[in-house]
Amino acid sequence: MPSRPENNNGVQPPYWLLAELTYRCPLHCVFCYNPVEYSGVGPELTTEQWLKVLEEARALGAVQLGLSGGEPLVRDDLEVIVEHARKLGFYTNLLTSGVGLTEKRLTDLKRAGLDHIQLSFQDSTRELNDFLSSTKTFELKKRVAKMIKDHGYPMVLNCVLHRLNLPHIGQIIDMAVEMKADYLELANTQYYGWALRNRAALLPSADQLKEAEATVQQRRAEIGDTCKILFVVPDYFETRPKPCMSGWGAIFLVIAADGAALPCHAARELPGITFPNAATDGIEHIWYESQAFNAYRGDDWMKEPCRSCDERHKDFGGCRCQAYLLTGDATNADPVCSLSPHHHVITQAVEDAQKPAVRKQVMQFRTNPSSSPKV
Repeated sequence: MPSRPENNNGVQPPYWLLAELTYRCPLHCVFCYNPVEYSGVGPELTTEQWLKVLEEARALGAVQLGLSGGEPLVRDDLEVIVEHARKLGFYTNLLTSGVGLTEKRLTDLKRAGLDHIQLSFQDSTRELNDFLSSTKTFELKKRVAKMIKDHGYPMVLNCVLHRLNLPHIGQIIDMAVEMKADYLELANTQYYGWALRNRAALLPSADQLKEAEATVQQRRAEIGDTCKILFVVPDYFETRPKPCMSGWGAIFLVIAADGAALPCHAARELPGITFPNAATDGIEHIWYESQAFNAYRGDDWMKEPCRSCDERHKDFGGCRCQAYLLTGDATNADPVCSLSPHHHVITQAVEDAQKPAVRKQVMQFRTNPSSSPKV
């Protein structure tokens, strides 16, 4: 990563801009990270507002642009946004379910300058893929994967892992190789949003994870660089927290569908923070001056054991959203950490999820806001 200038407070500009263009989505995935409650989400930003966001973020120093949702392809102006981002000098990455990606749209997106596509699957089988998303999309996704490669795109195939599809990890890798994916991202479910509601049904056992990791290592050795495999272990099976978003307000800037500016996807969950909005506030002010983006920068906010921990500048105390969701206080040490006084919350959740009665929990599928656009 290139060096980036700092302001007077030692804060560097954002490197990644994630534009969550919409929360509308044709899928209903049980592990979706979008907000569970949509009642407080306002109208989507207009095309002009999104173009202004891109201009201000690029002027500030952002160079990587993720276009996500919901499903970004439900926006008719996606090509306009991509073209403007390309002119500004962004490297653009479309994160999509593939629903709505026709030959014409793919050609138009290529012409507009889209650099990269990440296509999601829920499983290597039609039955489980369609069940987990509550849609019949498996065959469509296979056709879209071929289109992406036929148009000369580098492709990342993404599959969110959990108890139900971990036993299929070998077949998922086979599918990625067959589809000529350049990368396969096997990201175990992280428990926010809808995934937290469905945690008992999704959380795997330690043995499942161990077997899956062994399969990944074996297949990596077999296929070499044919397809590069990334395997992300769920937080609940770690003893040290991840450096969430590489630190609060350090690298990532998320602009949500309604313009809310967030340090991470799940930040709306946190109480006591008024998040600025890109429709009314400038990106430079949001990044450097807003109360929201300064709330957990540095380590002044930390309590023990984080405050005196030698690793506090590596993991930044872990995830603030996870600390709040599991302990009720966002300033607590992330309970994933074995040094946290709340670590038992994690170990108990793992233990409970293996109980037969709990494992029969009925899953709640992601619901959608109105299918008509609010712009």
